[in-house]
Amino acid sequence: MKKGKYISDLYKNIENKSFNVKDAVNFFVEKKRDNFDETIEISMNLGIDPRHADQMVRGVISLPNGNGKEMKVAVFAKDKKAEEARSAGADVVGAEDLADDMQKGNLNYDRVVSTPDMMGIVGRIGKILGPKGLMPNPKLGTVTADVKAAVEAAKSGQIQYRAEKNGIVQAGIGKISFGSDKLIQNVNSFIETIKKARPSGAKGIFIKKISISSTMGVGINIDI
Repeated sequence: MKKGKYISDLYKNIENKSFNVKDAVNFFVEKKRDNFDETIEISMNLGIDPRHADQMVRGVISLPNGNGKEMKVAVFAKDKKAEEARSAGADVVGAEDLADDMQKGNLNYDRVVSTPDMMGIVGRIGKILGPKGLMPNPKLGTVTADVKAAVEAAKSGQIQYRAEKNGIVQAGIGKISFGSDKLIQNVNSFIETIKKARPSGAKGIFIKKISISSTMGVGINIDI
């Protein structure tokens, strides 16, 4: 089936409808493509203004079944901590040399971790890492002396989330090949995490809209 007809046929099944999480996930699994393992993504519209510090929603979550993405992790560390990072599976470990490499534009990483003593070096390239969402942050567990745990968490599918300027939080929460049960667990875990992350400055309705979509498919509104 051509992509255009495939998408239009899907829309006929969901137009002007809201689904519960179970039915939405089952819909994607039942309509999956045979030749492509799509990522299932979640988007949540929140009643916040992230420009205010007391309305920021940001954190990390280790999904029950991972997210199916192979994470590439860079670590700023020296000596023993560098060895710990390598043994945990870090893709690149370094110090000044790694910073120089990143300054040249080599930023093909999903997560950057640093030991506290390396933050002086990391700070020099903050303007490069920040816009990419790669700047290590102690609140996210990416500035830590326990680099082994940080690397293992990233490699196991731990994801970071952060509200965008328009108050939307979104993330990939698994592959269609996971099957319904594991995807449902991941979706519910993500939603509950965001609920608990409600900031002190949020007023009125916190979760305004939830939708689930597939990489090359359609978006389904979740009845909240």
